[in-house]
Amino acid sequence: MTIGRSLHVELVHATLEQQPILANLLQLYCYDFSESLDIEVGQDGKFPYESLPLYWIEPHWHPFLVTVNGVPAGFALVKRAATSTDFKTIWDMAEFFIVRRYRRRGIGTRIAKEVFKQLWGCWEVRVMSSNHSGLHFWEHAIKAFVGQSVPSVHITRDGEDWQLFSFGSSVKK
Repeated sequence: MTIGRSLHVELVHATLEQQPILANLLQLYCYDFSESLDIEVGQDGKFPYESLPLYWIEPHWHPFLVTVNGVPAGFALVKRAATSTDFKTIWDMAEFFIVRRYRRRGIGTRIAKEVFKQLWGCWEVRVMSSNHSGLHFWEHAIKAFVGQSVPSVHITRDGEDWQLFSFGSSVKK
């Protein structure tokens, strides 16, 4: 997809060879959240994210890479929610990130919509209650996809307060 005249944005299912790229982008993502979450830098100077390799092993985990003009610019990590059953698939937007340079240009919303189209079924998007810009982004992106506002509900998970958006996607491409 092309945004404006000069930005070619692409969403691809990340290959195993692209795992190091996602690992690098995850460092930026964790750094952004280190202000509000208790995330410690490891002895190696990196933020830990041990479950990243599982996105290429687990059958219902999907790593997506975002590029802008061929350069890595973000990612979406999606997995089947623990609450899913054989009768109802619930997709969890586990992590979503667009590098700061490309924020507030509509790229995140377009990418979120593309991810929702890739995996049909019920969706859950959790946002930390304290992440006001994230809440605003997801309210807008989900409304743009669904066509109407989707109210969030407050939940507590692992001692953190979250807003949870639930909605459905019946589009699969």
